[in-house]
Amino acid sequence: MKKYIFASLLAFALLEAPPVAAQQLRIATVDMKRVFDSYYKTKQAEAQIKDRAGDSDKVYKGMVDDYQKANEDYRRLVDSANDQAVSADEREKRKKSAETKLLEIQEIEKSVKQFRAQAQETLSTMEKRMRDNIVKEIRDLVNTKGKSASYNMVLDTSAQTAYQTPFILYTQGQSDLTDDIIKDLNSAAPPGALSALEGKTEAKKEK
Repeated sequence: MKKYIFASLLAFALLEAPPVAAQQLRIATVDMKRVFDSYYKTKQAEAQIKDRAGDSDKVYKGMVDDYQKANEDYRRLVDSANDQAVSADEREKRKKSAETKLLEIQEIEKSVKQFRAQAQETLSTMEKRMRDNIVKEIRDLVNTKGKSASYNMVLDTSAQTAYQTPFILYTQGQSDLTDDIIKDLNSAAPPGALSALEGKTEAKKEK
């Protein structure tokens, strides 16, 4: 809703502004989504998150395997505790072993749930931190370029309103800074980083 109100106020201001002021207003555009996806650090961040998720999945799988094994042991203990071929004392002993195993299962189940929740929270925090850092870098560069070229404002062509419609309905694209921003951001990319991005872009096109 805030985006819609801002868009309405901006449109009203442009319509009501005197012709001279309108002529002096300099506006540039940037496709923030394309810049974000095309930045080599985005690919690096995604790889780090994927590796972290893979490590968490391995630990989680090991914990689930332990849980399943403990359940199998418990079922065997319960069966043996009901074996009428052994003495009552032995059956009672096996029953206590089964009860101890059940407590162990409950602790494993609790640990599995806690680990899963913590792993998901850690990944979400990690992803948000990396995304925020990358967006800040992009915005800082956009601000620098906007000021150096004396633009009054730079608008994001990938932004959408509260109604999921494009925020900017029309632009000639003459003052679009997207390609320049991407070029500057990737100027310090390590060897192979850009080829990995290009491969990802081609894969998206094929889909």
